[in-house]
Amino acid sequence: MLMVTTTPIIVLYSLCAMPDSMLLVKDVMQAEPVSVQPNCAIRDALTLMNELRIGAVLVIDTPNELVGIFTERDILRRITGASANWTEQPVSSWMTHNPHTVQPDREWIAASLEMERLRVRHLPVVEDGRVVGLVSTRGLMQRQTAYLNQLIENRTTELRHANDELMARDADLRQNLRAAGRLQIRLMLPHNPPDWPELHWGVYFAPLDHLGGDYYDIATPAKDHLGFLIADASGHSIAAAMVAIMSRFAFTEVSGRVTSPGTVLMEMNQRLQGLADERFVTAFYGIFDRQSRVFTYANAGHPYPLRWVAATGQVISLAAQGFMLGIMPEEQYRESCLQLALGDRLCFYTDGLFEARNEIGEAYGTQRLIECIRTHGAKPAKELLVALLKSLNDFRGSQPLNDDITVVIVELTAAGATSTQQSFT
Repeated sequence: MLMVTTTPIIVLYSLCAMPDSMLLVKDVMQAEPVSVQPNCAIRDALTLMNELRIGAVLVIDTPNELVGIFTERDILRRITGASANWTEQPVSSWMTHNPHTVQPDREWIAASLEMERLRVRHLPVVEDGRVVGLVSTRGLMQRQTAYLNQLIENRTTELRHANDELMARDADLRQNLRAAGRLQIRLMLPHNPPDWPELHWGVYFAPLDHLGGDYYDIATPAKDHLGFLIADASGHSIAAAMVAIMSRFAFTEVSGRVTSPGTVLMEMNQRLQGLADERFVTAFYGIFDRQSRVFTYANAGHPYPLRWVAATGQVISLAAQGFMLGIMPEEQYRESCLQLALGDRLCFYTDGLFEARNEIGEAYGTQRLIECIRTHGAKPAKELLVALLKSLNDFRGSQPLNDDITVVIVELTAAGATSTQQSFT
């Protein structure tokens, strides 16, 4: 049975017309092609072609002179009008004389285009008058398939190695970020406030990544005075954490010797000029006088804290105006004073709390926050914090957070009253 290939050369060209497959004819040819002499019977040539499952043999006369090529197409072209004993005729009577040839150093895509132009499926490869190979559409397709498979295998291996390296680097980065996050909590956040029995605390600190831009701090600028700062560097992760660290250093330098919240924010603002790049810091700072129970505060663009008034159950915003830190070098921060009463609660928070969204994109908002505090305000600080976080989580459902969240609740009780002291972090 004759093996007739019908693979169009145009398909072959589309497969091989790739930048990485610019091979030469010698890279894809069949070396040492099968050949017969001109007087070989057609029957013997066909038997050889069927046994070897090839579509052509070269016809070479002595001394090693290419005189023709005998192909399946030659058989199909002549068999209709052939005589009864056509198989006994010599190959030279049916072969294609003086076939087109190609040199081994020619680009094989050019050779395939030449085969398409000539409408042939085989090209003998000749160098210095000597036959060194044979190029066929079937062979080209097989070699190209093998080449592409090898190329894919090589690229897959390269990608696997690259992915392994990225995974290893990612693991190292995550480990370093976790360590940096632990250091941030250990070094930047106070573990416990001063042991004032009239103040009970509830604190929730949740950076979106291992590092965050939120932070809070405590200062004791004078006897019986306790300062509390809550701040938020814009963004999150490493860049925000670096800005937060610079802001914390600025606060530490000033807060231990200054009893004016407005002055502390003003000096922090001056120290942060030009250091935060395009980022900014919002901050709220207040100082509590335990003798008078007066809370004096100033604000640098931070969300207004909320006061739950024990006497009435109302929730009041601690509104105060002031520009964010690190932007306006000459900004002045006005102070406000608030007379606190026993049983009052103060709730400090960052914008990640009210900007949290549910599955339909709705923000939690300050109104829900106010309603939650109004409903649960009579609870101790820790229980009020738990109620607030439950309200937030019920609202957002499975929707992930998109920013750092910090919440600090302070409860003012009678001095020396018994109450479970909560961990500050």
